[in-house]
Amino acid sequence: MTTMTKTLLALAALMACVPSAFAQERTIAQQVDALLKRMTLEEKVGQLHQLSGRQMTGPGSEKFSDKLADIRAGKVGSMLNVKGVAETREIQALALQSRLKIPLLFSLDVIHGYKTVFPVPLGESASWDMEAIEQSAHIAAKEAAASGIHWTFAPMVDIGRDPRWGRVMEGAGEDTYLGSRIAVARVKGFQGERPGALDRIMATAKHFAGYGAAIAGRDYNAADMSEQQLHEVYLPPFKAAVDAGVATFMNSFNTLNGVPATASSHLQRDILKGQWKYPGFVVSDWASVKELVEHGYATDLAQAAEQAINAGSDMDMEGYAFTRHLAERLKSGKVKQDVLDDAVRRVLTKKFELGLFDDPYRYSDAAREQAVLNDPEHARIARDVARKSLVLLKNEGQALPFSTGLKSLAVIGPLAQAKRDLEGGWIVASDESRVVSLVEGIRARLSPQTTLTVARGCDVACLDTAGFDAAVAAAKDADAVLLVLGESWDMSGEAKSRADIGLPGRQAALFDAVAATGKPVVVVMLAGRPLVFENVAAKAAAIVYAWFPGAQGGNAVADVLFGAYNPSGKLPMTFPRSVGQIPISYQQYRTGRPVLDPANIVYRSAYIDSPNTPRYAFGHGLSYTSFAYSDLALSQPSMRPGDKVTLSFTLANTGQRAGEEVAQLYLRDPVASIVRPLMELKGFQKLKLEPGERRRVSFEIDRDLLSFHNGKLDWVAEPGEFELMVGTASDAIRLRGKLTLVE
Repeated sequence: MTTMTKTLLALAALMACVPSAFAQERTIAQQVDALLKRMTLEEKVGQLHQLSGRQMTGPGSEKFSDKLADIRAGKVGSMLNVKGVAETREIQALALQSRLKIPLLFSLDVIHGYKTVFPVPLGESASWDMEAIEQSAHIAAKEAAASGIHWTFAPMVDIGRDPRWGRVMEGAGEDTYLGSRIAVARVKGFQGERPGALDRIMATAKHFAGYGAAIAGRDYNAADMSEQQLHEVYLPPFKAAVDAGVATFMNSFNTLNGVPATASSHLQRDILKGQWKYPGFVVSDWASVKELVEHGYATDLAQAAEQAINAGSDMDMEGYAFTRHLAERLKSGKVKQDVLDDAVRRVLTKKFELGLFDDPYRYSDAAREQAVLNDPEHARIARDVARKSLVLLKNEGQALPFSTGLKSLAVIGPLAQAKRDLEGGWIVASDESRVVSLVEGIRARLSPQTTLTVARGCDVACLDTAGFDAAVAAAKDADAVLLVLGESWDMSGEAKSRADIGLPGRQAALFDAVAATGKPVVVVMLAGRPLVFENVAAKAAAIVYAWFPGAQGGNAVADVLFGAYNPSGKLPMTFPRSVGQIPISYQQYRTGRPVLDPANIVYRSAYIDSPNTPRYAFGHGLSYTSFAYSDLALSQPSMRPGDKVTLSFTLANTGQRAGEEVAQLYLRDPVASIVRPLMELKGFQKLKLEPGERRRVSFEIDRDLLSFHNGKLDWVAEPGEFELMVGTASDAIRLRGKLTLVE
């Protein structure tokens, strides 16, 4: 045998054992094309039709007889709100009675957990811990997949800078860089390395695009911005999701610069499927195709169907526009055959990638469902993620941590014993038997000799003061006082915009009454958004912002209150002093009349009744230990476009406890062709240090990090001097350096 023959045989054996990704993709493409050739027009349209399946099985079935018939006829491509092995198997069996036996995709809003409820996404984002966020998404995917779900409508990657908008709860906050990193972590957590794993589900990047910039923070409202702002602030997390391989996109309810996103060819054809070459499919948000008529953009449902699919919307969620009108629009020539086929091809490709044509029931295994949903490890991880999400906003006089040997502790407030409220909005199903309240978590931490007194004071709405006297009496008799305030679970989320984001009702008055006892008051705040609480911020001895921390929230909060866990969370959104400062972000743009001296604001960009500064800045979060930054150095003082420069510094734990610090890198471009922000986050690292430990930390700086979208939307790095800042928060810069970019 010749050497050449041996080589060829070896290569053939290797190719047989390790089929290339290209070959696998080509095989799916060939199968999709073959199936497309067999499909009728009605069957193709059916693949683009998504129905909601609440009560599709069981006693309510009769009212859905027409929908069940459509499933049998192959006129439905996907269902949402069908969950559990029994129901998904039953409905999938109907789809397999169709002529071509094309399986359904089952989807659900798995936002921050399926059976195991994790902190709301904004709370998780406060961890600045990509591994924890990815792990949370993986467990949610594992549980959902075991229950027959193929696809989640998460993550929401909208940038939100207006806390009046209730859906900030569902995202990663105000910052583009942090939001992009978290988008990648969540996509990887849900999906894994490739579609089809039985412990993963397809992810959705939503809402494309500009939804987080709703005018006045009012949900579903219009968004209006320059193209430069769109590309610089709002699009990068979506591009990061594309690069991470996100399976699907969801468009948004809003108009963007006058055009409904659902009908925006600019967003969906030019940018997403054009510039970004996105291979997945786009699903509408709930009835957003139908809402083109309400927007005044389409004259009727038929025109709405035409506009949406021509613009790049591939699947119509609960809008009935496609299933009722696409066929006629195709026959009239207003929708081209290749446009329809492209949309169907994208949907079918995902079904093949999931392996549903090989086994339509592969995600519906009753034994796996039972085992996965009752895995005790999931609760342990949820507790850890919740601890990492908590932010210590204030801690005067070392009010925290409490000693477990306290003689007496009063736990006061409308949310002290809450369970449903700890879960937050957007959960699959509430199971309060799995939820640990704050009082339960605290009781488990206390010595049996400690007297624990619980006084509600008022309910969350807090419209009267009838319970205030009992609350004050409890505080007077206790060695330590904990007050639990905030929103109820249904005050944040979709359609939960608030014009006033202060504490509900008379909760602030309850705080004043308890504080008037003279006892130091520690406050735990529950909410799905930044709230305004100036009086509490000024007078409380310590404040722990707990968000809606999930089912293990009580244990997690207790771990922090009693020092079993050293808080490490940092704010992913700026907390304003008042509603009048909103929208607010650390990423302010330079003005020709900046405030140089707070004592002299005349004819300056300032308020006459408030400082410009927020109550708590982006990136803020305290610890029970202290960290020192020193010895900043650059590997070289200047760089050319192809160079990479290393910025390094020493981080030391100078306190008495082990702790985690999020070291943050910011950049300022002082002079540019368009005015740049005062500072931009460009990197961060979360590091755990033992007491006395010192570590050298480094960031790599390249041309891309110095670049921005100019007025022509070109991605450029302009020569000149750049200011580099390292610190513990956007308003707590510890080290500064300068780097020059030369031609």
